[in-house]
Amino acid sequence: MDVLKIIEKYYEPDSKAYYFLIHHSKLVAKKALQIAERVKELSPDFKFIEEASMLHDIGIFMTHSPKIGCYGFHPYISHGYLGREILEKEGLPGHAVVCETHVGVGLTIDDIETNKFPLPKRDMQPITLEERIICFADKFYSKKEHSLEREKSVPEIREIIAKFGDDKLKQFDEWLEFFKEPI
Repeated sequence: MDVLKIIEKYYEPDSKAYYFLIHHSKLVAKKALQIAERVKELSPDFKFIEEASMLHDIGIFMTHSPKIGCYGFHPYISHGYLGREILEKEGLPGHAVVCETHVGVGLTIDDIETNKFPLPKRDMQPITLEERIICFADKFYSKKEHSLEREKSVPEIREIIAKFGDDKLKQFDEWLEFFKEPI
């Protein structure tokens, strides 16, 4: 599968949005593959992880996020389910699920309702090993212009996640141990 060919159906290669998407996705893919290597006894699908990591944020162009060159109409939190719709149309249902389940450490129906998120009311938590690896890897990189390449530290990530509740922080901490992340 040529992931760049899929991305370029939706992004102009010389656009700001493409730049942010590709740089972020390559970093997430590299991190996800490192994580998969640490748990290789569980037989993660390395090819799928690399592909899905590159495609996990494909929906950002549909959001209103001018700082990263995206001028859509949806709030940024919607990029996951919008990406899922795109990749389902592309005939990639497994990759599509990764788009939807990588937001935060996953979203429950209760999270969506309690926070009044403009999202479909369905469970959006990563289930498979590969979904969890990509979701976890994504937490280490942002799309901020001046820190795009910088990997966040575990304490920085924990501080961000703690704002969303103890249950979310507990999930992240469980993944730290499960994925043998050096602290």
